[in-house]
Amino acid sequence: MRTPVIAGNWKMYKTVDQALDFMNALRERGEVSGVEQVVCASFVALPALAQATSGTGVGIGAQTMHWEEEGAYTGEVSPTMLQDIDVPYVIIGHSERRTYFAETDETVNKKTKSALDHDLTPIVCIGETLEEKEADRTQETVRDQVAKALDGRSSAEASRVILAYEPVWAIGTGKSATADDADEVIRFIRKTVADQLDHDVARDIRILYGGSVKPSNIDSFLERPDIDGALVGGASLDPNSFGQLVDAAAKRGDSK
Repeated sequence: MRTPVIAGNWKMYKTVDQALDFMNALRERGEVSGVEQVVCASFVALPALAQATSGTGVGIGAQTMHWEEEGAYTGEVSPTMLQDIDVPYVIIGHSERRTYFAETDETVNKKTKSALDHDLTPIVCIGETLEEKEADRTQETVRDQVAKALDGRSSAEASRVILAYEPVWAIGTGKSATADDADEVIRFIRKTVADQLDHDVARDIRILYGGSVKPSNIDSFLERPDIDGALVGGASLDPNSFGQLVDAAAKRGDSK
């Protein structure tokens, strides 16, 4: 059975103090079983959050990393640096990284390989733009992104990856794909993984939906058996909102 995941992407929000306040408030809600909770924060907050969440069941993640262990890469953070501060997750290939920082399918592949090589769990983002959607190229786009991200990975390695389908046109816009639309694409992604690797990996790999997910619509996605949780932006910034998403995913896990 695939454990559901709720992963918050804080983007460029929250100071260290604000991040710790969030975590204190989340802890007051009590422990929740049956769901994997991940908070992906800015680099400056990661050490404090890793310490604050030790033993709590909440995992901390980075929002990107370089694929090299070290080198003259000004402003970058390496996988070994994340290991050193006990940060086990990392988002790779978010559309904002692709749009604003020239991230490509090739760099996504390098980062995915590096994350796996360093025992990190990569949350690999894929999704089509509005133009690609309107041109009926959604399947072509996500197939290419999945194939390139997992190229060269063994079945065992690929099973450790978390994929996140985030249609670019739904990120931060208040618009959300319908549950039917998201389910159709995620089932296609699972088929793509089966074709590229094998059916066991396709069965085991976790695939999240992201794009204006909030407590009021999370259930419509989680009730679909192929959707294993959510990568959440704005709704992850408030501990009560994030906690409600976690509770919803835990109920889904209990019902499986």
